[in-house]
Amino acid sequence: MWHVIYYETAEGRCPVRDFIDSRRKMRDQAKILAQIEALEERGPTLPRPYADILEDGIHELRVKLSGEQVRILYFFCFKDFIVLTNAFSKTTSRVPRAALDEAKRCRKDFLERVTEKDLQEAVK
Repeated sequence: MWHVIYYETAEGRCPVRDFIDSRRKMRDQAKILAQIEALEERGPTLPRPYADILEDGIHELRVKLSGEQVRILYFFCFKDFIVLTNAFSKTTSRVPRAALDEAKRCRKDFLERVTEKDLQEAVK
């Protein structure tokens, strides 16, 4: 089993939680959370169309809501952790460069502030 971590800024803001909370329909929130749970269970073996690798170790969780494509970007770290960095509604055929760059910034910030020991203690 993998451990899913929601990235938080140094100020305590959590982009993925904020995105999920912004969904008006509880059904949409539930579907996103179910996909995150599937990612937690399957990790890197979660297949397309549910997940895909983008570039430089950044992956996307793909959630199809009624009329909307949602993407949650994430990376793997410290053997069994998945860090969800940012989320957005996809409106073009490609993942926007700004979203990928944001995921990389989040990863850099996270790895500078959090150690494997911190995470191991948090999940005990």
